Amino acid sequence: MSALTPPTDMPTPTTDKITQAAMETIYLCKFRVSMDGEWLCLRELDDISLTPDPEPTHEDPNYLMANERMNLMNMAKLSIKGLIESALNLGRTLDSDYAPLQQFFVVMEHCLKHGLKAKKTFLGQNKSFWGPLELVEKLVPEAAEITASVKDLPGLKTPVGRGRAWLRLALMQKKLSEYMKALINKKELLSEFYEPNALMMEEEGAIIAGLLVGLNVIDANFCMKGEDLDSQVWERDSFPWVDGQITAILDQKNYVEELNRHLNATVNNLQAKVDALEKSNTKLTEELAVANNRIITLQEEMERVKEESSYILESNRKGPKQDRTAEGQALSEARKHLKEETQLRLDVEKELEMQISMRQEMELAMKMLEKDVCEKQDALVSLRQQLDDLRALKHELAFKLQSSDLGVKQKSELNSRLEEKTNQMAATIKQLEQSEKDLVKQAKTLNSAANKLIPKHH
Repeated sequence: MSALTPPTDMPTPTTDKITQAAMETIYLCKFRVSMDGEWLCLRELDDISLTPDPEPTHEDPNYLMANERMNLMNMAKLSIKGLIESALNLGRTLDSDYAPLQQFFVVMEHCLKHGLKAKKTFLGQNKSFWGPLELVEKLVPEAAEITASVKDLPGLKTPVGRGRAWLRLALMQKKLSEYMKALINKKELLSEFYEPNALMMEEEGAIIAGLLVGLNVIDANFCMKGEDLDSQVWERDSFPWVDGQITAILDQKNYVEELNRHLNATVNNLQAKVDALEKSNTKLTEELAVANNRIITLQEEMERVKEESSYILESNRKGPKQDRTAEGQALSEARKHLKEETQLRLDVEKELEMQISMRQEMELAMKMLEKDVCEKQDALVSLRQQLDDLRALKHELAFKLQSSDLGVKQKSELNSRLEEKTNQMAATIKQLEQSEKDLVKQAKTLNSAANKLIPKHH
């Protein structure tokens, strides 16, 4: 009868043990990877679900402003770096026709215009970065000379032109970084001109001001009187083939995210099945315990029946044969009942073993799905990195194309000027040739007159 009792070295699975096993099987998904600048951040998944965090919508104004600030900062980094490298390779004083320098001023103008509040005038609303630049002379006395020079320039008619002239004079003075730092540190003054989430009011403005220190190694010389600073600068940032690549990357990212959501739903379904199996296992364990109790009770009854049968056998030696037959029938019925209970316990144990094997198969399937989820999350991180690289490449190509377009425009203007000067020089040469011929004729006339006069004196 001892073979029917459950073995003591095989503990019954409980909810706590199954939960612990599940935690051990998702060690690959223990952390979530996110990007923070140049660092990979890991977050524990104890209190968060496996579904990805909802990304901010592109219609959110704060998200759009933050994205614009990041793009402008990257553009400023690229522009300043390219300007310094090209200027050092050139090895001469830069003028207003130098393409990287023009590109730098365009980027600085966009940075100063970001988040500007509209000023109401009698002509309508107006946005100009000349107002904040005028504050610099109150913060740094050395800037008063620049502001006065800008105001005295006769060709400037708009605040935009005065702001552009101020930037050029500050760069010539090699004080642009100092002036911008002094301006950014006074956010209570800037709040009059800028929105709270503008570039000049956030950390990106301080970073750009720090990058401007590198421009102190550049020597620049500008002629403000003949330059038209009031006109708008043409720019172009459309690259269909780069946009196509970004669209393809976004499609792949959306596909992987959808697949990840599907896998998460499958994991949740499997978890629900595991919970159902745990409940069924608990119920079978309770039934097995009840069956064991019944078997123990039957064993006690069998022992009691044996004792009674032995007593009856001894008494039947002296009693009638009919009584012995009745006792034998009762004993056979008890044995039959015990056999049925034993078979019932064997059936219950077999069903329990089958449920345990099914639960192990479900746990293995969950491990495989969690591993697949982790691989998809890694693919998502890689695709996002590729998307960021493509966006940086797009901005770099935008600057290069703008620089090349400006260079072509400048070369065409220079070519037309050279043609005009060539025509002028040709006309001058013709006049000189004609005057030379006249001088030769006059010389011959004077020579002949001198020859006539010389014999007379002799």
